[in-house]
Formats: sequence, structure tokens, C-alpha cells
Amino acid sequence: MIGTVFKMTFCKYFLSSKILPLLIMTNYLEIYRITAARNISAAVVNISGRQRMLCQRSALLCLQLVCAKDNNLRENLRQQLYSIIQLMEKSHNALIEGDSHLNIPREMSEIVKAIYFEAPINLDSKIRHYVTQVKSLLQSQDEKLTQENQYLKYVLQSASFDLQVALDAVVAQYQKESELEQMAIDLHLLELYQDSLVAKEVALQQADKHYQALQKLQKTQSQLIHAEKMSSLGQLIAGVAHEVNNPVCFIIGNLHYTKEYINALLGLLQLYQQEYTHPSQQIKQRITAIELDFLIEDLPKVLSSMFVGAERIGNIVRSLNNFSRTEQAAMGLANIHEGIESTLLILQHRLKAKGKHPAIKVIKEYGNLPLVECYLGQLNQVFMNILSNAIDAIEASGIDKPQIRISTNIINNTILQVKIADNGRGIPEKLKKQIFDPFFTTKDVGKGTGLGLSISYQIVVEKHRGLLQCKSVINEGTEFSIEIPLQQNYRKLTHSQERWNVLVCDN
Repeated sequence: MIGTVFKMTFCKYFLSSKILPLLIMTNYLEIYRITAARNISAAVVNISGRQRMLCQRSALLCLQLVCAKDNNLRENLRQQLYSIIQLMEKSHNALIEGDSHLNIPREMSEIVKAIYFEAPINLDSKIRHYVTQVKSLLQSQDEKLTQENQYLKYVLQSASFDLQVALDAVVAQYQKESELEQMAIDLHLLELYQDSLVAKEVALQQADKHYQALQKLQKTQSQLIHAEKMSSLGQLIAGVAHEVNNPVCFIIGNLHYTKEYINALLGLLQLYQQEYTHPSQQIKQRITAIELDFLIEDLPKVLSSMFVGAERIGNIVRSLNNFSRTEQAAMGLANIHEGIESTLLILQHRLKAKGKHPAIKVIKEYGNLPLVECYLGQLNQVFMNILSNAIDAIEASGIDKPQIRISTNIINNTILQVKIADNGRGIPEKLKKQIFDPFFTTKDVGKGTGLGLSISYQIVVEKHRGLLQCKSVINEGTEFSIEIPLQQNYRKLTHSQERWNVLVCDN
């Protein structure tokens, strides 16, 4: 009964205030504008990226057209080329002039306009000339479709260098502007959220003046506010995940095309080797110089690692959804060492020497681990977040012999322990208690979201009923310790129940 009275009173004062109607209208208009801006940014980035893919694909089809001997195959290739060039031309005009059907109604930025119409890039001129050259190749008679064809030479040169560089420039600029716009949108959403909290606090104060029973319902009120906070946070994170998912899909889609193109080229190479069993001395020297056998063997491995990287980004997006309490992956038995190794593979490029930063040595001290009952994809995200932070800390410290030490072992036959330690600059004492808070970050704007360790804490402590600890000493380094039960149905372990539910951050 008291809860019903409180709710009725709270609603009465909140609905009768002058703040709520204005807040509702403001939020509605802003959400509409934000949604429209997100859709426009996603469309522009996707279409500009598609231009780059269409350029590469049209160049490959031009080469296939010249090499084709069958008339039916040539006709089919001409039709494909014509469709691609039409689409490329239409997309180009849409990015310049706007197209409501493609969700691009906005004006170009000054930087993008300079890329399109001014030297040295002048993308508009390059694309239109490229389209003209491809059309000229399509109109060439069959006897002139040779590898010496001037139009073919221009198309291959342009698609490989000049036009590709210009397209890369505009794609990069569109992506940068989209990210800046998204950052501004996210900051505005946070401001709206803060305004909502202020309005609620005013309403609560008004209700408290009329009903002394508010004190008895303080716990219930806190639970409701927490639920609303998590709901707002979930909507924000879902939006960020959606924006990340667009370029990920574009990357994965291009990787499939890349695999097909490479397989086609390798098949053509093998056919040449079968037909021409006695190559010239110059070709033999070239084969030796480029280590052809190694390239043929290693290229599929490189592609495979790229697929793994793209899939890991997808896992990151799913982890953001998990943080917002959306769908959950199935729990099962998993090899933890394989998860760590796959994470190190993705981060391999960051471990190598770069400029003034020496290579980071990874020391592995693996114990004999059984299969662990867990959400492996989520634990991989924890490893990724902690290892990425370790690399950031090492790079910021500028030490001469950087290293990361990874150790695994079993405690009392019931608990898996994974330790990841770096010898970076360490974490200041006053910041230790905040490192697991959502949106808390010590990195510069645009370089960190403040969600990595917060998500890791939720995965370890809430999803796996485990423990995530941090030990750090200034100028000596930081160590994160991850502990989870080997079996999730094992309820009473050597640690007290409180230790599983309370974050511990030691010196």
C-alpha cells in the first residue's frame, strides 16, 4: 500500500511540473535529429567505402575481359563491368550532390569538398576520367582487347595507385568526420541523461515534502533509479555497437571478395605454370626473388588471420551488447590458452617494434589447465582489454626493455587464475578505485571510451562469479589477476562469498 501511494504521489508531482513536458519535447527532437545524423553518417561511410571496392572490382573485370577468349564470357564480363561502372558513377554523384534514396541529403564538409574538386587529389576528375576509360575499353573491338590496350593500362594503373589513393583519402576523411560527429552525439546523450537525473531529483524532493513514507521506500527508489540508469546506458552502448558494426560488415565483406580474387589469381598462376613449363630466365629470377612458393603458402594464412581479426571486432560489438544486458552467448567447456593465444595473435602488430618504441617481449608461464566452463568469447574480450591497456601503459612509459608476463595456474583444484602483468608506468593510487567504473579513462579524448575494464569486471565477476584484482606500483608496472571457478555450479570455494562479489584493488 505504501509503495502504491508513493508511486501515485511521485507521478502526480512529476507530471504536474513544468520541467517534464519541456524535457520530453526536447529529448524527442534531439533523438530524432541524432537518429537521422547516425543514418546519414553510416550511409556516407558505406557508400564511400563501396566506391573503393567497386574501383578494385572493375579493374579486375577489365583484366579478365582482356584475357577472356570465349565470346559468351566476354559478353558476360562486359555486362558486369557496365553495371559496376553505372553504380560507381551513381554513387559518386550521390556523394557530391546528395541522394534521398541513398539517405545522403547533406552538404559536403570543406575538407571533403577540397578532396573532390581541388589539387592535388581532385577525386571528382579522377573518377570521371576512370569511368570514361572503362567505357572506352568496353567499346573496343575484340581484336583490340589485349594487355597492351591503352585503356586497360590506364585502368590498372589508376585502380592500383592514383585513384585508389584518392579514394582512400576521402574514405578516411568521411570516417574521421563520422567519428567526430558520433563523439559529439554521445556527449550530447550524456548531457540529456544528466538533465533527466536532475529533473527526477527535483520531483523526488517535491514528493518527499508531502510524504514522510519516502524514507521507508529509499531502497526501492534506488533500485528503480539504477534500473533506469542501466536502461539509458544500454541504449547508448547499443547505438555505439551499431555504428561499429557497419564498418566491420564492410571489412568482412571485402575479405570474402579478397579471398575470391586471390584464389582466382593463384589459379591463373597455376594454369600458367602448367601451360608454360619452361619459363624464361627472367621469370625464374623473379620467382626466386619474391619467394613464390612461400607466398602461395603464406597468403592463405594471412587472410585467415585477417578473418580472425574481423571476427574479434564482432566479438567486441557483442560484448558491448552483453554490457547492456542484451543477448548472451552459450556457456561451454573451453581451452583458455587458445583464447589467450588468439588474442595475442590479434595484438601481434602492436607488440612489434615501431619507431622509437622497442618490441614488447611476451613471457608465457602456462600451467597445465583443464577445460574450463565459461563464456570463452567474453573471456577473450577480457584478455583483449587488459592486454591492450598493458601495451598502452608500456608505450606511454617509454622503457627500454618492455615486457608483458602472462601466467596461468589452478588454485586448490577449483579455481582458474590468469595473471597479466606489465612493466609500464603503473596506476596512481587515487585512480585505482575508479578504473572499473563505466566511462572512466585516463586516455586522451578519442583514444579511450572507459568501457574496457568496466566490461571486463562485469564479465569476470557477474557472468562467471569470479574475482578481478589489480595490483600496481608507480614506475614498476601493473598486474591484473583473473580468478573464476573451473565449474560454474561449484558454489562454495576457498574464497568467502563476499570476496566473489566485492571488487578488491590492492597496492
